[in-house]
Amino acid sequence: MKKLLHSVSPALALVSILLLVCVASADEGMWRPKQLPELAAELKALGLEVDPESLSDLTAHPMNAVISLGGCTASFVSPQGLVITNHHCAYGSIVYNSTEENNLLRDGFLAADKSEELPASPGSRVFVTVAVEDVTDQVLAAIPEGASGAERYATVDAKEKALVAECEQDVGHRCNVRTYYGGLEYELIKQLEIRDVRLVHAPAEAIGKYGGDIDNWMWPRHTGDYSFYRAYVGPDGNPADFAPENVPYAPKHHLTVSPKGIQPGDFIMAAGYPGSTSRYRLASEAKNVIDWYYPTRGKAYLQWLDIINESTADNEDASIKYAGLVAGLNNTTKNYSGMLAGFAKSDIVERKTALEEDLQAWIDSDPERKRKYGAALADLRELIAQSQSEQARVLYYDTLGRRSSLLGAARTLYRLSQEKLKPDMERESGYQERDLGRIGQSLNSLERTYEASVDAAAWRQFILNYAELPVDQHVQAFDEWFGIEGNSVGEADLNAKLHSMYSNTAMGNLETRLSWMEATPEAFEASDDPFIQLAVQLYDSDIELENHAKQLTGLFDAVRPRLMEAMIAYNESLDKAIYPDANSTLRVTFGSVKGYSPADAVKYTPFTTLMGILQKDTGEEPFNAPHDQLAAIKNREFGSFYDEALDSVAVNFLTTLDSTGGNSGSATMNAKGELVGLLFDGNWESIIADWDFIPPITRTIHVDMRYVLWIMEQLYGADDLLAEMGIKTN
Repeated sequence: MKKLLHSVSPALALVSILLLVCVASADEGMWRPKQLPELAAELKALGLEVDPESLSDLTAHPMNAVISLGGCTASFVSPQGLVITNHHCAYGSIVYNSTEENNLLRDGFLAADKSEELPASPGSRVFVTVAVEDVTDQVLAAIPEGASGAERYATVDAKEKALVAECEQDVGHRCNVRTYYGGLEYELIKQLEIRDVRLVHAPAEAIGKYGGDIDNWMWPRHTGDYSFYRAYVGPDGNPADFAPENVPYAPKHHLTVSPKGIQPGDFIMAAGYPGSTSRYRLASEAKNVIDWYYPTRGKAYLQWLDIINESTADNEDASIKYAGLVAGLNNTTKNYSGMLAGFAKSDIVERKTALEEDLQAWIDSDPERKRKYGAALADLRELIAQSQSEQARVLYYDTLGRRSSLLGAARTLYRLSQEKLKPDMERESGYQERDLGRIGQSLNSLERTYEASVDAAAWRQFILNYAELPVDQHVQAFDEWFGIEGNSVGEADLNAKLHSMYSNTAMGNLETRLSWMEATPEAFEASDDPFIQLAVQLYDSDIELENHAKQLTGLFDAVRPRLMEAMIAYNESLDKAIYPDANSTLRVTFGSVKGYSPADAVKYTPFTTLMGILQKDTGEEPFNAPHDQLAAIKNREFGSFYDEALDSVAVNFLTTLDSTGGNSGSATMNAKGELVGLLFDGNWESIIADWDFIPPITRTIHVDMRYVLWIMEQLYGADDLLAEMGIKTN
């Protein structure tokens, strides 16, 4: 392809590359719902039976039934606020409610009735979209001509706060301004914020996480990755904090669960909230993640995992507390490994380099385009180089060096005391009145996610790693506190310092942490608590680093949209739509149920079945299905969800859909818009899809709703929940 591109004109070469990157395949694209009417002909040809126009309305069925959990996706599946999502999305709530004596992770959970449903982990939310407004003109018009990066950042931030404040005058709602195409477009999204979320049902970890980290990102897969929440509101129907008198929320729309399933080749689509992708990043950015970002972070996170595992080996309670973090770190490090493996087989850097050369040639060939976009690439490359020069400090100091849970809490609290001196609209985002509840819930959640010995062991290693940074990337206040001179820190002195800090702090106590939310800066500065003292000492350097980051962000936000505008303009001339990179807003991806061939003489079919669990099971974690499940499979107790073509019950299936992190829990729907599965993973070959979509081998993995329903029917006797979803069983 590279040779072919350079054998034609620059303009035609650019067309080919852009089509390859953005619209090469019917399966590629995390589309904004409002774009779907433009794709109506393609959707109908693939088999969609509902009107594409109906999919563009986020306040109507079925899109309004698809909700965000703030990091994962979920869906309403009954008129009584019943919510389905992935097991790993509810993992924090399962951990929160687990103890050594009542280990829900190990045993699973089913509320016998609504009175037995358990509070989700602190800060859990259900967000239901009620309105979307394009505010691009309002945001961009506020930016002064010739603004510096810092001025641009501050202006946009102030405008977004004003829009959000006006929107949130409607009590019980959470509003956010989201950007698209690197800052070319802005949308104000208004969502009902349901604060009382309760755990209803979760299978045992040996089902919900079957295969564990060994099977993560792999096919074939046999994972029952599902759980149920219920959303509650006050008796008046408005969002409220947890209270016994609250009632189930009555959603305007919910999805119909189909027990009939799908077949190979069927049309399929998923709606969810993907976090972020990097499809439009430059060659130098792709090269950096290959050469530095993924290898370096992966090494640091593996080190972190080893410390946690060693520190919790003989402490079951600590192991439960850190189960969520361990799962996240395992997923991330395996993701990084897969990224690097994918990049090793890819020519993405070369293709992006060719794209940039041809794009610049197209821009330079027209005076008007050259006036608008001429220096965009050069300016962006310069900013990228500056950002990359600081990435070691960002990792080893910003991300890990201050990672102690108690220091994080102390820094947040001292910053809050400073911000509360200002009018609410002038406070830093994250410290306004609208954020106080979340801060309190974060402080509360430490009760089930923090253990002093584990925290101290990890932090000790992070400090040693930080000390090895070039001295010009050190933070003087941090060095002074720990006695770091140059790249040297005495390990005995460091051990003694940490022992003293953890022995003489009261920040491990919930009531103490919460009491600091009302304290003045003077109270912090007078405190003798070592974590409070360190937070105060680091404050000035924290602000300095933050202001530098804002300046850089403002510069990026001024330059990157110009490049995206050039790409969009070119494709519009060819009547081609470009989807924006994922940004945690609702997206729809569509394709078909289909297997793939990852290597010569290897062919994967699109379904796994219950019989595969018998073949894979060893009786040892993570292939240790519950005994009653194995017995039911051996006895061929397939119940209501038997598939004659498979001669079993379908467990997981593959599709050609385009997805990434945040899509977990996404509603997987058939051509009629009925729920047939939950998106929960991608195959090993798809990990690189955050950067590069490769249609022949990129696949998404879903748990089949027939397997979910079979587990509920056969193993848990969840007849009431099945009936609530309108499912008839034998």
